[in-house]
Amino acid sequence: MQNETAVKPPHIVIIGAGFGGIRTARALAKHEVKITLIDKYNYHLFQPLLYQVATAGLSVDDIAYPVRAIFRNQKNVDFRLAEVSDVDFDNKVVTMNTGEIGYDYLVIAAGGSTNYFGMESMEKNGFGMKTLDESVMIRNHVLRMFELAAHEKDADKRRALLTFVIVGGGPTGVESAGALSELIYHVMVKEYHNMNFKEVRIMLVEASDKLFATMPKELRDATVETLIRKHVEVRLCVQVTDYNGEKMSLKGGEVIPTYTVVWAAGVKANSLLDTLKVEQASMRRAIVNEFLQLPNRPEVFVIGDSAQFIQGERPLPMVAPVAIQQAEVAAKNIRSLIRGKELKKFTYRDVGNMATIGRNAAVVHMGNFKTHGFIAWAIWSFVHILRLIDFRNRAVVFVKWMWDYLVYERVVRIITRQRQ
Repeated sequence: MQNETAVKPPHIVIIGAGFGGIRTARALAKHEVKITLIDKYNYHLFQPLLYQVATAGLSVDDIAYPVRAIFRNQKNVDFRLAEVSDVDFDNKVVTMNTGEIGYDYLVIAAGGSTNYFGMESMEKNGFGMKTLDESVMIRNHVLRMFELAAHEKDADKRRALLTFVIVGGGPTGVESAGALSELIYHVMVKEYHNMNFKEVRIMLVEASDKLFATMPKELRDATVETLIRKHVEVRLCVQVTDYNGEKMSLKGGEVIPTYTVVWAAGVKANSLLDTLKVEQASMRRAIVNEFLQLPNRPEVFVIGDSAQFIQGERPLPMVAPVAIQQAEVAAKNIRSLIRGKELKKFTYRDVGNMATIGRNAAVVHMGNFKTHGFIAWAIWSFVHILRLIDFRNRAVVFVKWMWDYLVYERVVRIITRQRQ
């Protein structure tokens, strides 16, 4: 009797547990493959709500969920807590800080990082908002500024402590400015009895001549009007040139004393892409073909913020819907490669844009539908709660939002000690 050698299922390695990586692994759940998911964090992060952690609206565990819990019922997924440093494409080996692992198919979904556009002083002294740690650091810092300002005798220093600058007129910048305004003027104002809140200054700085560049003009105008009503000073066509931690310099010579600058002005692909010797384009993203593969590497797929995909003569934006849709196609194409079938070309279906500016205020643009105000805010809230990965997260976030809405309260105003 001859011994039969069992055929090993194809091994798929996925780098990154963001929207793209998680969706790819889920799309391969019912197939005879072995999946290894690698990330340097043990949780999936819902990045669109990071600003609410930074402005004391939500806790870290409201927008993050353990990776192993996500796949507890998907037996073909193994999670590795590790940081990838290199990929040997010729030998199909991924190098991590914990060792090496081979693959048959590779999906690079490493996400993005803050792009400071070479401004080292801002990278050193400002605050990015791409990770949980950075958002908690911003929250701690903002709360600490009020504690220091409450007993500061020097008027100039006190005003600098109470000046908060957000750079970047995209969704992250606008949402952060609106949420920070509500934290200050709905909550803090009731608790710092001896502080003059006329000294508080919230600035939103944008280098171009418009906020929400992809939105229709009437929605952009409504956004500016709403921010102004919320005591946010909107500065368009203003370029930041330097920041030393105490003073921010603008092109033209203006200097603004401030201890708080949040940089929400740019994103680029994860630095891993710089080490892989792949052809890169704008924002350091890897160029992929119509099937989301690296050129001449049919077994390697790149998706999400890591991929440069041109559609309509422009690269697709670095947003979650792109990563999710690309993940579905990448998983389908891997299955097709295994079976020797024809691959599917990727085409992005635009799901529209939306952003909240605070209580009862948001803008929504989906196809020919566009609205702002309460209806837009309700749509935004509903969509974001649904997109949270776990029922518990959805329930907790809903309750906190309703509590905040009814009583103007932020419950996560604890200053924690963090390594700077």
